[in-house]
Amino acid sequence: MVKDGKLSKTAHKCLPSSFFARETVALAPELLGKYLLRRFEPGIELAFPLVEVEAYTQEDAACHAYKGLTPRCRVMFDQPGLAYVYFIYGMYHCLNVVTEPKGRGCAVLIRGLGAPLALSQASEQFKDKFFSKNSSLVGPGRLCRALDIDLTYNGISLTSPKSPLQLIDLPEQEPLEPRQIKTTKRIGITKDADRLWRFLVD
Repeated sequence: MVKDGKLSKTAHKCLPSSFFARETVALAPELLGKYLLRRFEPGIELAFPLVEVEAYTQEDAACHAYKGLTPRCRVMFDQPGLAYVYFIYGMYHCLNVVTEPKGRGCAVLIRGLGAPLALSQASEQFKDKFFSKNSSLVGPGRLCRALDIDLTYNGISLTSPKSPLQLIDLPEQEPLEPRQIKTTKRIGITKDADRLWRFLVD
């Protein structure tokens, strides 16, 4: 339950690995309205709603796994629900969640987050300071920089309550209606650029 901008600890749960072991393009829009929980330190946790994502599959020429398993993209072929973090342009990190059964090489890129919810009074105070410095979390590089996500998070589970990064659900949160979700071409790619695999809250 969300009350006064705070998220009850008893109200949220990690999305299970089975949630991500499904067809990527169908799964991607279902992530909108779910939350990325970031544990900055013990007792300090913020939950950010996902507002923009992009789907990438092994058959897609824009996907890192298109040419098969490489050291860079090996996590994409691992268990669904893991974090796939990569570094681009010598300055930006990007956070993805691995999708489909192990061995497939698919993921959803998290492109944008909304305003955070706090989990405790201490988190509430931290949230105010955080938001004053990070008023916009739209853009994969920007959100990773704000949440201090780098390559050390590559391969961690997003489905474990012990993880510093978790994808969670709020059972009492109303799911988004189809009319609230906009579908467009993906951003910043040249291969398979006509696929309508970018999903965002309209």
